[in-house]
Amino acid sequence: MANVVFTDRELDIMTVLWEDGPSTVAGVRHRLADPLAYTTVLTVLRTLEDKGHVAHVEEGRAFRYHTLVDRGEARVSALARVRRKLFDGSAKLLVTHLVSDRSLSDEELRSIRELLDERLGEEK
Repeated sequence: MANVVFTDRELDIMTVLWEDGPSTVAGVRHRLADPLAYTTVLTVLRTLEDKGHVAHVEEGRAFRYHTLVDRGEARVSALARVRRKLFDGSAKLLVTHLVSDRSLSDEELRSIRELLDERLGEEK
């Protein structure tokens, strides 16, 4: 798997494309939480295209952009980067920090426990 890294602005735009599917510049711009100029959105989409993360098809006078990177692949890459850079490569430190977070609900903690129990059960 390739190392997929996005800037915050690129990730905002990729999120719109992952959630809405192929979109025009105007469509992406409309869905962004903070308003950006049309040309800014176009520039970011062109940068993403240069990096090989999106592509476009022509539709009349507009381009419709679509992702070439799966959201799951981006998650794996981002988590590996965070684990490597912030937790010295340790999954244990990452998970310890996660479950120590007091903002997690009991339901979320139970769900994490179930996932761990499931994973441990697979190894038997």
